Amino acid sequence: MATVSILDLGMVETVKANGTAVKITVLPTFSGCPALNIIERDIKQAAEKVEGVTEAHVEFVFTPPWTTDRITLEGRERLKEFGIAPPPANHVMGEPWEIDCPYCGSAYVTMENIFGPTACRSILYCRSCKNPFEAMKPVANL
Repeated sequence: MATVSILDLGMVETVKANGTAVKITVLPTFSGCPALNIIERDIKQAAEKVEGVTEAHVEFVFTPPWTTDRITLEGRERLKEFGIAPPPANHVMGEPWEIDCPYCGSAYVTMENIFGPTACRSILYCRSCKNPFEAMKPVANL
């Protein structure tokens, strides 16, 4: 998802500088996310472009766990612009998952497949505007 940053997704937990070195602690959205190597590379490249930074270290941690409530309002809007329905805010696990179409805003949608192109997304279809779309799966603390 090149259109939404890891900051907008709420993945950056801490950034600590020690002289010319910087350590960025990141919360993966899902364990086993296939994009972690790319995310790490991009973070290092961006950090090392900052004046005074000569080396960057990235650490992926799972405590606290990432949840979809960490996604910023701007991140939610960017997901919609890219055609991905953002997860519902403050979702309670086990409760119904209500999704609006990112194209027309209709709630008249059907789940085509819980398994999308990545572990964090599902495939849906809007019966109002007749568009297929993806939705981020809600992730909440248990």
